[in-house]
Amino acid sequence: MAQRSILIVGGGTAGWLTAAYLAKYLAVAEPGDIAITLLELPEIGIIGVGEGAFPTIRTTLAFLGIDESRFIREAGATFKQGIRFVDWAETPVDGRHSHFFHPFEPPFQAESGSLVPYWLLQDEATRPPFAEAVTIQNRVAEAQRAPKRSHEADFGGPLNYAYHFDARMLADVLAERARELGVRHLSDRLESVEIGTDGAIAAVRTEAQGSLSADLYIDCSGFRAELIGRALGSPFKSVRNTLFTNRALACKLPYERPDAPLESYTIATAHEAGWIWDIGLAGARGIGCVYSSDHIDDARAEAILRDYVGPRIDTVSVRTLPFEPGYRERQWVGNCVAVGLAAGFVEPLESTGVVLIEAAAAMIAELFPHNGPLDAPAKRFNTLMTARFEGIVGFLKLHYCLSRRSEPFWRANADPATIPDRLRDLLDQWRYRPPSRFDFTIDTESFAFFNYQYILYGMGFRTAPGDFPAAGEADRIFARIRSFGERAAHDLPAHRTLIEQINVGARLLAG
Repeated sequence: MAQRSILIVGGGTAGWLTAAYLAKYLAVAEPGDIAITLLELPEIGIIGVGEGAFPTIRTTLAFLGIDESRFIREAGATFKQGIRFVDWAETPVDGRHSHFFHPFEPPFQAESGSLVPYWLLQDEATRPPFAEAVTIQNRVAEAQRAPKRSHEADFGGPLNYAYHFDARMLADVLAERARELGVRHLSDRLESVEIGTDGAIAAVRTEAQGSLSADLYIDCSGFRAELIGRALGSPFKSVRNTLFTNRALACKLPYERPDAPLESYTIATAHEAGWIWDIGLAGARGIGCVYSSDHIDDARAEAILRDYVGPRIDTVSVRTLPFEPGYRERQWVGNCVAVGLAAGFVEPLESTGVVLIEAAAAMIAELFPHNGPLDAPAKRFNTLMTARFEGIVGFLKLHYCLSRRSEPFWRANADPATIPDRLRDLLDQWRYRPPSRFDFTIDTESFAFFNYQYILYGMGFRTAPGDFPAAGEADRIFARIRSFGERAAHDLPAHRTLIEQINVGARLLAG
């Protein structure tokens, strides 16, 4: 069998994660039939203002053979147990704010089934918030505790978790591992993409290396989409009629003191025309203001960010990040497949960027055409990735369309005409029953049914309670969850303490 070659155009998280994953899965370091080259484009920068991931990143890092403590140290990473949403349900009045938590832990179950119906039966005025009632993670995260202890195994622990990290530093970690796994690394400026008579990519031409050719090309060139967009013209489907935000202002703000408490969740604070992310990295906070340019201008967005950060914003640089929410329905065209921002991007909410890279890399690896036509997997890949993007769009819209905020941006989001048909149908059903696992096809979803429950009931959505017989059992489980949560918040280490222990231990091992 003739050797097949893969050329990945672009580095960053998308390029290097895909390269490392394919190299490991396809055993590129062993003598065989596949070679992988990554062409890094120095003209395309990495945003690197602080990013988050899903718990799936732990499985990916373990598969790649990357030590957890090394990753935490070298990527400036911290633990992430979910997202705290502030002021999404209601506009603040007289300094009164509301919040809810979206944890990574699924809700506890009773022997008779879900606890959700029993929470719905409780008095709305006195019952605890949904996430607090059905999981211990709410208490642990609010107490600024870590999801695990220092002696526990890599990527394991009593609670589900992901990470916050610096994207530039993560790319470096992945690059080093990819090279160890047999990926050839080039760095050069892209001059042009050559299309053959069959309409497929024949080669890419670079400034110093000249012409580079491969069997399969993977476009990781970011928003520029040099191969899939500019060269092959795969159409981009905007979802701006559903998700309105299209710009962000981002900065990194050092802590005022090195021992400042460290949150283990993303803070997402709603404002008049979007929201603000606040991510706690080991050495700084990554902060950004996401907004719709149809509802406020850049000057107003800057004022909102300044009001959130305070006068210290004058000591850091602020970057403007425009984006068009949407994706390419044909992400695999001929002998080219797009991964990361070249394939699509909807918005930063719920940190879906990395999980989409993970999903694409895994599918390319498993569907890889070792022989036969290079585009044999294209139709299946495109179907699955389109369904995944559509599912994410619907889930993100859920956060906006349930809001009772009064500003024009939020009222426009609540307009039924802007809600996808599938989500609108599910919302109609969920007025009479909670979200169920049967509502979703798991292979095309990034979010499970319980993720929808956390958002629905955190936002104050009402589901008509039914008549369920095991109320006594449910009450005992609710009491146990509360007790376990209090004990875990006491026993688990402070988040800052654990990160410092890991970083010190990793440095000692390295030195």
